[in-house]
Amino acid sequence: MNPYVLMVLLSSLGLGTTLTFASSHWLLAWMGLEINTLAIVPLMAQHHHPRAVEATTKYFLTQATAAAMILFASTTNAWITGEWDMNSMTNPIASTMVITALALKIGLAPMHFWMPEVLQGLDLLTGLIMSTWQKLAPLALIIQMAQAIDPFLLTALGLTSTLIGGWGGLNQTQLRKVLAYSSIAHMGWMIIVLQYAPQLTLLALGTYIFMTSAAFLTLKMSSATKINTLAMTWSNSPILTSTTALVLLSLGGLPPLTGFMPKWLILQELTKQNLSITATIMALAALLSLYFYLRLCYAMTLTISPNTTNSITPWRINTTQNSLPLVISTTIALGFLPMTPAILMLVT
Repeated sequence: MNPYVLMVLLSSLGLGTTLTFASSHWLLAWMGLEINTLAIVPLMAQHHHPRAVEATTKYFLTQATAAAMILFASTTNAWITGEWDMNSMTNPIASTMVITALALKIGLAPMHFWMPEVLQGLDLLTGLIMSTWQKLAPLALIIQMAQAIDPFLLTALGLTSTLIGGWGGLNQTQLRKVLAYSSIAHMGWMIIVLQYAPQLTLLALGTYIFMTSAAFLTLKMSSATKINTLAMTWSNSPILTSTTALVLLSLGGLPPLTGFMPKWLILQELTKQNLSITATIMALAALLSLYFYLRLCYAMTLTISPNTTNSITPWRINTTQNSLPLVISTTIALGFLPMTPAILMLVT
C-alpha cells in the first residue's frame, strides 16, 4: 500500500476514536465510529484476496447495522426527551438498543458471530488493529452509559461472552479464530465488572491490549497461522517460541503472569458485591480459555515436526523487522503482576 494512503488511513483511525472519546453529543460520537469503520475497510481489503474481501464485506455490513441502530436509538431518545447528550439517555428502550448495537460493534456474545469469520480473513497486523484499537471507541461509549443500562443486561452479556469465548475456542485449529474467541472472552470480563468498578474495566482493557499485541506480533514474527505450524517454530527460534507460549499463558490468566491481575481483581470485586455464583461461573469459564491456550503451548513446546531438516525449513528466523513494539508489549504482558499494589493505588 502507498505510504501516503496508509498514513491517511491510520490518521483517520486515530481521528475517529479521538472524536468519539471527546464527544458528549450522540451525532458526533456516531460520526467518530463511522470514520473508524471507513478507515479500516481499505486496510482489511488491501491484499485483494477473495477471503480478505469477504471478511471486509462482513465487517462493513455488521458495523453499518450497528451504526444504524445507534443512530435510530439516539434519535428516538432525542425525540422523547429532547436531549442529544449521552448522559441524558433515560429512555429504557433507547438505552437497550444502544448497548445492543455497541455490543455488536465490539463482538460481545450473542452478537459475536461475525468476529471469528472476519478475523480469519485478515492478516495478523490488520487483525491486531481490529482486536485492539477498534474496541476503544465503542467501549468508551459503553463506559459513559454504564449507569443508564440495566445491570441484568450487562451481567448477561458478560457471562455469555465469557462462556462462549471459552467454549468456541476449544475446537479451533486456526490461530486467528482462537484469538477472536479469546477477545470475546476478555470483553466479557470487562463488561461484567463495569457497573461496579469502571476502573477495573479500564485496567482489564489495558492489559488485554498489551497481551493481545504481544500474541499477534509473536505469531506474525513466527509466520504461524494454524496449530500444526506451531510445531515448526521451535526449530526456527526457541526463544521466540518460549515467549509466545508465555504470552498465551498470560492471556489465559495463569499466575504469575500479567493476565492473572485483572481476573483476580474482577473476581475479588464480584465477591465484594455478594455475587459469588457469578464469580464462580466466571472463574470456571476462564478454565475453558486456559485449556485451549495450553493446547497451543503443547503444540509449540512438546511436539516436534518430522520435517525440520535444513532443506525444508529455515533454521533462523528473520529478525530484520522492527521488534521494539514486540519487546515492549511482551515485557508488559509477562512481568507486570508485581506492580498490582501500585496499579491499585492509581485506579482506586
